[in-house]
Amino acid sequence: MNFIISQYEFGHRPPVTIPSPEFLKLITEEGIRKLVSDHYDLLSQSEVKHLFPRIEEALEKAKQRSSDFFIQICGGQPYYNKSRGKPMLAARHSPFAINQQARIIWLQCYIEVLSKLDLPEEIMESFWNYLNSFSFWMVNTK
Repeated sequence: MNFIISQYEFGHRPPVTIPSPEFLKLITEEGIRKLVSDHYDLLSQSEVKHLFPRIEEALEKAKQRSSDFFIQICGGQPYYNKSRGKPMLAARHSPFAINQQARIIWLQCYIEVLSKLDLPEEIMESFWNYLNSFSFWMVNTK
């Protein structure tokens, strides 16, 4: 699949389309947890590592929360809502200075882990399109 990172304009928040539930069905909850864990491991070694917990226990909790969110958004159990309430992720990320470069690194790390999956292109595209649009909403700093 050709992963394209959309151009960003500060303050633009495009509509976000939920990924196909087939993504979760094919990758499974365990697969999403591994995908997110591998993604966070890459981020922890990246130029934006300062945005992520450095203490292993805190990093594991962040991985859990993010996995819970993606499982839920892909049509699975509402783990995130049960443990954290309504997502409101832009507000939850507001204490962190997330700029366009951080967005690109976050997406590039997802490209790396997603590229290792063997899924039908339309299913992968559904998840990628979600990540790409969703990432616009997290940028809060020029």
